[in-house]
Amino acid sequence: LNDAARNRAYRRAIDAAVSDPSARVLDIGAGTGLLSMMSARALEAVGGEGRGSVSACESYLPMGKLTRRVLRANGMENKVKLFHKRSDELEVGVELDSPADVLVSEILDSELLGEGLIPTLQQAHDSLLVKNPKTVPYRATTYGQLVESPFLWKMHDLHSNEANAADGVWLTPDGMENIVSVKLQQHAMQCDPLEDEIRLLSEPFKVFEFDFSERPESQRENKITIKTTGDGCVHAIISWWVLQLDSAGSIFYSTAPKWVRQSSIKDLPRCADDTKDWCDHWKHCVWFTQGRGAPVMKDQTLSLRASHNLTSISYQLLNPNDEACNGNLKADHLTLLPERIALYGDIYWRSALITAIKNALSDRSPQTCIVADDSIFLALLVSSLSPSSKVIAMFPGLRDKGATYLQAVAKANNFSMDQIQVIGKRAASLSTDDLEHKKINLLVGEPFYCGSEGMLPWQNLRFWNARTLFHSMLSEDALIMPCKGVLKLCAMSLPDLWKSRRSLKDVEGFDHLVVNETLGACGDLPGEQQGPCLPYYVWQCGYTKVQSNTDSRLDA
Repeated sequence: LNDAARNRAYRRAIDAAVSDPSARVLDIGAGTGLLSMMSARALEAVGGEGRGSVSACESYLPMGKLTRRVLRANGMENKVKLFHKRSDELEVGVELDSPADVLVSEILDSELLGEGLIPTLQQAHDSLLVKNPKTVPYRATTYGQLVESPFLWKMHDLHSNEANAADGVWLTPDGMENIVSVKLQQHAMQCDPLEDEIRLLSEPFKVFEFDFSERPESQRENKITIKTTGDGCVHAIISWWVLQLDSAGSIFYSTAPKWVRQSSIKDLPRCADDTKDWCDHWKHCVWFTQGRGAPVMKDQTLSLRASHNLTSISYQLLNPNDEACNGNLKADHLTLLPERIALYGDIYWRSALITAIKNALSDRSPQTCIVADDSIFLALLVSSLSPSSKVIAMFPGLRDKGATYLQAVAKANNFSMDQIQVIGKRAASLSTDDLEHKKINLLVGEPFYCGSEGMLPWQNLRFWNARTLFHSMLSEDALIMPCKGVLKLCAMSLPDLWKSRRSLKDVEGFDHLVVNETLGACGDLPGEQQGPCLPYYVWQCGYTKVQSNTDSRLDA
């Protein structure tokens, strides 16, 4: 809603599409009702008030209630029919008087398809729309580009990075290089901050085109021939999409990286605002090449197989025999997020944990050790350094997958599965029966919990909570690592992030003041309201500047 380029593009396209006074408009996924109100205003401008209609559906009830507040604030409550339903719950002759001849929607995520665009369009074309309807957007095209990047390489090639560490802990032993790998999916990520870390190895290439005015296919496959532009190693495919909002092909919106928007490539559609500001609602997408990447030479011809299903797009680089370079994952393989892969391969982080555990074990051999989280690194480390200890891995997120993985790598890390037990429980569920009524001598954690990458900083102190829950089970001389948490803070200038989260007033002529408290806007709020605390990686926040020291702290 703070993206002026997006809002302006939609307004212009809707004004062009709603040209018939008897138009029947359907808005799927109404949100705050912005597109519905644009449609009602456009209908009124062509003399369609009382003749045409605007209907909208918003299935998420809290958002639907907010939509009604926005409609009332703008005097639009009688001009838009709002239904608290999914679009596939609407029926012509019940909620809708007749099939709609104009569809407006914005159900797009960073990958394009993740919010259910294809099944939504399929059902709408089957049941809710006339034949050959007008649509806003009219078309979407996805693009990709091959890149080499040391930063991205560290986020998927754990085997090479831990081989460089040479510290004796093998999360990915020889012969099992991909047993821990990044999830095979497109990962939403701001790539503009990585521009200095990226070497482009191809020109942008078209992947798929989606025509909103026609019923889309559930799945397709496309073989793309790519000519490389330099020597290097393909670590990833960076992708984005471009919307053509009108049928005339004059209104575009792009999520392309900055280096693409600033280029003069002829075949790419030009947007009206090619200096588009940073935004956090749509990011670029990164598909990691498995293993060590794919070495290439300049002017080499590569084959890429792209495929999509109902909700996602995937890629496979092909060798000269048209065979996929990426192998299939086995049952004992773990898939982790890129940030976790990068951390597990970080030499300095590994060294710090190894030193701490060795110091803890230097003058004792604990009988019972608890790994309080999903740390496969600590489970392997303690088991290999203390063969006489009973190691209990909580693995609340990994569960049986974690146990299968540990069994696969036990021999390479010189420990027996007889000494390690995977509980698969959270700390609150652990009982003395699980410990066979023995006391805990060593309690460790990273702390890491499955899916914690989007947590606020102080939520990583939940190890403190686990330690408290285990208090009655600890021996008197129990060692606890980490033994202390320090939460630091500093003031920062984040103008790009601030702009994307700032409080809303007028959005393309419509009052949005009522949404600020609900949506968690920043700035210009009443004194009793506070801005939200949001989990962001600072390097993903556009322009940043530190404005204070980091002396402020909370010790735990």
